[in-house]
Amino acid sequence: MLFNSIIYGPIHSRRLGMSLGIELMPLEHKLCTFNCVYCECGWNQPVSHPQLPTRAEVKAALETKLKSLPSREGQGVDLSTITFSGNGEPTLHPDFLGIIRDTCALRDKYCPNAQVSVLSNSTQLGRQDVVEALRLCDNRILKLDAANDTMMRRIDMPVNELLTVSTLINMLAQFDGDFTLQTCFLRGEHNGQKIDNTTPEELRAWYNAVEALHPKQIMIYVIDRKTPEEHLEKISREEMERIAAPLIAKGFNVSISA
Repeated sequence: MLFNSIIYGPIHSRRLGMSLGIELMPLEHKLCTFNCVYCECGWNQPVSHPQLPTRAEVKAALETKLKSLPSREGQGVDLSTITFSGNGEPTLHPDFLGIIRDTCALRDKYCPNAQVSVLSNSTQLGRQDVVEALRLCDNRILKLDAANDTMMRRIDMPVNELLTVSTLINMLAQFDGDFTLQTCFLRGEHNGQKIDNTTPEELRAWYNAVEALHPKQIMIYVIDRKTPEEHLEKISREEMERIAAPLIAKGFNVSISA
């Protein structure tokens, strides 16, 4: 499932409410630093010169859309959030910081009650311009699907095969907990290798990472749409509640989408 315009929606997000999406990646194919087995956008496609929208194009498209949306008296456009997600990793855009600045300014003008949210796989947090941009946002929703290298690589299949969980955790730690941690729980198989981040061993490592990072919110969710790897299992609501329970008991804010 690919988004075919720079601005899409508003759509109802199961995690964020009424969301207007912004697509910074190519419209014809996925472009990401991960190649997750569960990604609704499918697999990465080899492209030499991907076509990305310019900062000016994004700003113009967003302002046109915001002007066209219905508003509530004195409250601006009726949106919960303006969300960067879509056909890959939004922080890959070279003008990501400038686009976030433009988006915050347009939000303040047309829909001051809305939030600016970014769903990111955390791989670009070594870039200071990305970190600066994310600090301007209301919701930094950052992925950590597994807390050991083997399972992370089986689930997320990073383009950089040398990427480690410790690198991701160290980069996440620079926000001092002021972010939302997002994890997809799943089981299955890919290329003959077992995938399961719900085992006691995997959960123990993940709980330790959560406690070390101490995010202000944790979003855990399950696969909800068709996935590129067909041999995956959707985790039940009851099991997700059992996964969340130890963290809730310790005072963490955990939301479940199942």
